[in-house]
Amino acid sequence: MINDPTDQLSRRLRAERETRGWTVAELAERSGVSRAMISKVERAEASPTAALLGRLSGAFGLTLSTLLARAEGSDGSRLLRARQQPLWQDPKTGYLRRTLSPATGGPLELVRIELPAGGRVAYPAAAFAFLRQQIWVISGTLTFTEGEIEHWLEAGDCLELGPPADCEFHNREGDPCIYLVALVRR
Repeated sequence: MINDPTDQLSRRLRAERETRGWTVAELAERSGVSRAMISKVERAEASPTAALLGRLSGAFGLTLSTLLARAEGSDGSRLLRARQQPLWQDPKTGYLRRTLSPATGGPLELVRIELPAGGRVAYPAAAFAFLRQQIWVISGTLTFTEGEIEHWLEAGDCLELGPPADCEFHNREGDPCIYLVALVRR
């Protein structure tokens, strides 16, 4: 079942901003997201995309998984059963994100992604500034652009990301690409 946490996510984004004492303008400056869009998302008038959430979570110094887990009110248990693993779908691209790791605040997070045929998701370098990551392709092919470097990955390939750079995940093939992202906080 795909979660539609728009209201919960809207409240969480506002809470994260207010906890830091930031105005909408300050969050806009830190994230590169317009004030108007932040306001719409905080009022649940717009469903945020993965790219937008990547910018906002990066500005907060959080991973996207942590932000989504906080929005869903995770209980902090060390066991996260398959049926309880949060699913989130990008309303623009159809990108499907399954959080595999329990939201305990530990240093490691595992996320399973299904990127539909033709799907493309971009994240700014700020979303990766506090992380080390590896991408392991389970099925399909993935074109991953890291700054100026383009990597073509197929099933079984694993890539460790370099220093933070603007990144793009792109499935240029006709079948979905399924991959695992392992993130460790620096």
